[in-house]
Amino acid sequence: MGKDNRDGSIPQPVRSDGAGWWDLGPRDIMRDLENPDMLVPPVTDAGTLPNLKFSFSDTYMQLNHGGWSREVTVRQLPIATTLAGVNMALTPGGVRELHWHQSAEWAIVLVGSARITAVDQDGRNFIADVGVGDLWYFPPGIPHSIQGLEGGCEFLLVFDDGSFSDLNTLSISDWFAHTPKDVLSANFGVPVSTFAQIPKQQRYIFQGNLPGPLESQYVEDPYGTVPKSFTHRLLAQEPIVTPGGTVRIVDSTNFPISTTIAASLLEIKPGAMREMHWHPNNDEWQYYISGTGRMTVFAPNGTARTFDYRAGDVGYVPFAYGHYIQNTGDRSLWVLEMFKSRRFEDVSLNQWMALTPHQLIRENLHVGPELINALRKEKGYIVKYPGYSGYPRTSS
Repeated sequence: MGKDNRDGSIPQPVRSDGAGWWDLGPRDIMRDLENPDMLVPPVTDAGTLPNLKFSFSDTYMQLNHGGWSREVTVRQLPIATTLAGVNMALTPGGVRELHWHQSAEWAIVLVGSARITAVDQDGRNFIADVGVGDLWYFPPGIPHSIQGLEGGCEFLLVFDDGSFSDLNTLSISDWFAHTPKDVLSANFGVPVSTFAQIPKQQRYIFQGNLPGPLESQYVEDPYGTVPKSFTHRLLAQEPIVTPGGTVRIVDSTNFPISTTIAASLLEIKPGAMREMHWHPNNDEWQYYISGTGRMTVFAPNGTARTFDYRAGDVGYVPFAYGHYIQNTGDRSLWVLEMFKSRRFEDVSLNQWMALTPHQLIRENLHVGPELINALRKEKGYIVKYPGYSGYPRTSS
């Protein structure tokens, strides 16, 4: 029943050293093309690391008049216990209704622009417009809203709890719907008839009218505005420039309100890689924005596994596991590294070795001056490597 494709026209699970054999039975060739390092693992891969990849394209899409949302949580990617992600889009005027969460919400705008509003526990309000590359952060319990502006918007939301679901939200419409109207009347001091048309359930996302200019939406607040801004312009931040790309690190040191989520935005140029490293403070949750890449994760007991990623994929690295990310395409690979932490922290393999007595390095690894003299005492973050042309994976 299967087609015998031994002529090299489609990828086969055969390594260049001859290991493996042709897959002649039923298969998803498009998936294999997207995951060459799972079809033909590098010879250095070993053991049984759990799955560290899930695509937003493979998760449920919640469609509403006014926009859509989809999420990757521990239910889709069981290893991802520290953070959860929601990809959301709003039409021009589309509203993510007034609501709040039990988890902190961190966000980056991917496309278009939006207007956000919030009020803190001391009655101080915040209203702002955000565009591509801008961030916002709402601590747990802070009520807020999001509305698409002209052209609409798409953004990534990240929550500091892997089991979070955006559908499990505390919403204003839901509370009204589940409160007796005489109680609403007493609370607001208006007749019961005032609430005759309130929604019967959570609205979640709905189509609203496109709001006017920001200044027209200003609400005077006797308590003033919030002392720490809920927004941060990440792309306006001066990047760390390396031969292989750029790095922008954002945490509580430069975005003070963001006390439970830290991040770095990586631009990895073609022929470059995020250097071999690990993080000493927490697991890493990743979101691939554009381009294609490959990540190998190194775990205890000689275990390692390689995954291929593309735009819309979520990656995950358990606490302190060594890893690197290579750009496998011909354009820049943009990736978010995210952590449930106040601070961004990483340990560079190269820097560690450079700052360790060289005799120990030589005796431990059986290496000579060529490597010792190349070690760098400064972090490289993103490094170029010579002669990159991809790795041979298959043999026909």
